[in-house]
Amino acid sequence: MGVKTDDVETANQASPDGQMSPAQRRPPPPARQRFALGTLAFGIVVGFLLLATFAHLAQSGLWSRFAGLIVGRGVGNDISSPAVVEKIRQLSRLETVVYSLDKIVGGERQTPYIPDILVGDKLLLVAHGEVTAGVDLGQLKASDVSVKGDAVRLRLPDPQVLSTRIDNGKTQIYSRTTGFLVPADPNLESEVRLTAEQQITQAALADGILEKARQNARTSVTALLYGLGFRTVDVQ
Repeated sequence: MGVKTDDVETANQASPDGQMSPAQRRPPPPARQRFALGTLAFGIVVGFLLLATFAHLAQSGLWSRFAGLIVGRGVGNDISSPAVVEKIRQLSRLETVVYSLDKIVGGERQTPYIPDILVGDKLLLVAHGEVTAGVDLGQLKASDVSVKGDAVRLRLPDPQVLSTRIDNGKTQIYSRTTGFLVPADPNLESEVRLTAEQQITQAALADGILEKARQNARTSVTALLYGLGFRTVDVQ
């Protein structure tokens, strides 16, 4: 029993050269666990901060510029004036407003000095038409676009009526009266339909369809330019 006690006391004492034994230098298990947990928490915080920084750089566009400096070439969309003109021209005819209208239009055939009841021909047509207006972006010229850094100024072509269409499914003859001595003129309905197109177009113009087309075109092209990476956009 005495030998065992001496062995324990010798193990707990310092070595003869004055240095601590390996058992004395080893930290207790709870200290190692606290150190490991602290290191893990620090790594999580640093990783979160790095992710937040990269997200901010990507959103602001600074990361693309930084990457471009590193690799020696641009990263992302080409926003030079010729490239912007080409991308917008690809939209071609930008239809921005569709105007629908029902209109009663009449036409007739008459012979001087002879009553209509004998040789007349009258037609009333209830026409349903659609007028489409917009901007022909194919007319955009290089001088209409000015690019300075991440700012762009663009002047749109004038809005115009792109098409007028009579919907045959919703258009019908309201009345047709033909004299006793003549057959119905087969060309009269076509002429009345053409007159209906013209009158519906004029009604749409009077209602301000071109101004609405301009406003909608500005909205669409402005969204496109922001999507190309510009920070300041002025579409006129």
